[in-house]
Amino acid sequence: MRTLKTDDAFLRRITQEMLKGKDVFGAVLRVESGDGALSFRGSAGNMAAQDRYFTASVTKLYVTAIMLILRQEGKLSFDDKLTNFFHDSMINGLHTLNGIDYTGEITIAHLMSNTSGIPDYFYYDKSKGNPVTNLLQGKDEPWPLERAVASARNLKPKFRPGQKGKVHYSDTNFQLLGGIIERVTGRSIGEAFRDYIVEPLQLQDTYAFQDPEDTTPKELYYGTQRLRAPRYLASITAEGGLVSTSSDTMAFLKAFFNGTLFPRELVDELKQEWNMIYFPGQFFFGLGLEKLWTPRLLSPLKPIGEVLGFWGQSGAFAFHNPQHDLYFTGTVNQLSGRGHSAAYKAIVQIIKSV
Repeated sequence: MRTLKTDDAFLRRITQEMLKGKDVFGAVLRVESGDGALSFRGSAGNMAAQDRYFTASVTKLYVTAIMLILRQEGKLSFDDKLTNFFHDSMINGLHTLNGIDYTGEITIAHLMSNTSGIPDYFYYDKSKGNPVTNLLQGKDEPWPLERAVASARNLKPKFRPGQKGKVHYSDTNFQLLGGIIERVTGRSIGEAFRDYIVEPLQLQDTYAFQDPEDTTPKELYYGTQRLRAPRYLASITAEGGLVSTSSDTMAFLKAFFNGTLFPRELVDELKQEWNMIYFPGQFFFGLGLEKLWTPRLLSPLKPIGEVLGFWGQSGAFAFHNPQHDLYFTGTVNQLSGRGHSAAYKAIVQIIKSV
């Protein structure tokens, strides 16, 4: 079924080429086909294939899975309002635009699709300087849900909730989804990941990072500088605080798309309304799901097809290409956004080769 071009030597070369990305010092790549005919795991630079790493925003795909599971269990609806889950004192005025408080109109679907209009609490709070710069300078602080909401409340919303054609990537949305999961399940978000995903799938190296003394995950880079921010990372579980490996992430990715965790046809619902977004690169955002934007010029004679899944700010990735039945997981471990193109190029090259 697979051509000889897609052999281990070819995939090892592709993995090595990921180091050509700007400030990419290490990379992990795992590729599998749904039928088992293709299975590869490789690494380059300062990373080993079995290394644990921060999945960053790939964590959000796990949140989407839990939301689908909870809905299947009848515990919530995506039309449920944000106000159903939080006390007024916490969220009143969270989304006030031109003097009108739209907080009561925000639904779970708005949060999952980044169409709530709520600004990102972290990257746009300049009151204490640039937050990323603060982390690089060792000012490692926790950002729990309450602090994130308080920060977002002081920022101007981007648009009305659900305004047609509008999308804004905001980690605040997924912080709130994590809070909803905690309130619906009676578990912490870390426990919810464990009970709904890690244990059912028998994942061996996936967990919510919660111990600032834990040095197991591979250290992150921002440009050429190593970044250690354990207090921050331990506080943002729902938006990007999972630790995993390419193998465990592969098991989850397959389960997400093949019907193991929830009915397979629900994935089509996540794709009903795509909005193009530009952070950290051009891609489309659906309902808790991303689709890579692939110009036809990259493969004029052989359409790439859909590439569905999630990016992480660290260059972590988990994507499925249904047209060629391929799955991709791994990381380039670079927070600056400069390494995403290296991972993207690897994925496209492999799809074109089969």
